[in-house]
Amino acid sequence: MLYTADILDSLVPITEFNRDQASKIFDRLHSESRLIVIKNNQPAAIILSPSEFQRVSEMEEDYTLLLEAIRRLKEDSSSTYSREDVMSELDISEADLADAGDVVME
Repeated sequence: MLYTADILDSLVPITEFNRDQASKIFDRLHSESRLIVIKNNQPAAIILSPSEFQRVSEMEEDYTLLLEAIRRLKEDSSSTYSREDVMSELDISEADLADAGDVVME
């Protein structure tokens, strides 16, 4: 979450790009996750560091998957089965699960 002080520190006037300061501005992204470019006293663009872009992209993907899962659950809730029903259908007991041990996924 950004606080007012963080936002103020992240402001970059667009005129700095015109003064050959772009390299310094991009260097700031090593220590800051985002910069807000100001044009005519209004936010014009936001520049994200690669790690911040990845974080936001992953959040967006997770949210999209969550919405899809919720949609599918609402759409076809009759095809869900309880753990107990599945274990009974496959003739698996709690003892069978305990004896199976941990599964390592690679």
